[in-house]
Amino acid sequence: MYGRRRCRAWPLLLWLVSGMAQAAGSWVERAPSLHVGLVDREAISAPLESHGQSAAGRVIGDVRWRFQLPPGSTVAARLCHPGGCVPLSGQRGMTRALAGLAADAPLRFRFALKAGQAPLSVEGLQVIVNYR
Repeated sequence: MYGRRRCRAWPLLLWLVSGMAQAAGSWVERAPSLHVGLVDREAISAPLESHGQSAAGRVIGDVRWRFQLPPGSTVAARLCHPGGCVPLSGQRGMTRALAGLAADAPLRFRFALKAGQAPLSVEGLQVIVNYR
């Protein structure tokens, strides 16, 4: 018969898994509503940033965003980190384009009207930054 064999790597595997669980985290932040009034000039949100030391020294894995526009409205939207900006494809989504950048740096939404569009307010600005 086959006897049970003890896995010698089990303590190492458990240590590695628990270390990975502690290394990952996230922060969530909201910004006040923003008035967007010009086609050729971006409106920039208040900074969205972590409010604790947990993200210090960590890097972004992915960022989830959302914002709300009046029905039928569209804007040119970007999410910016001091290390670069990423165009946003819609009112909500997820991107890995900022992966590897500092997780404790502030993010800002940037919006511009499209040609022929009336001024509007963008509400419900929120990001969730998952870091490692």
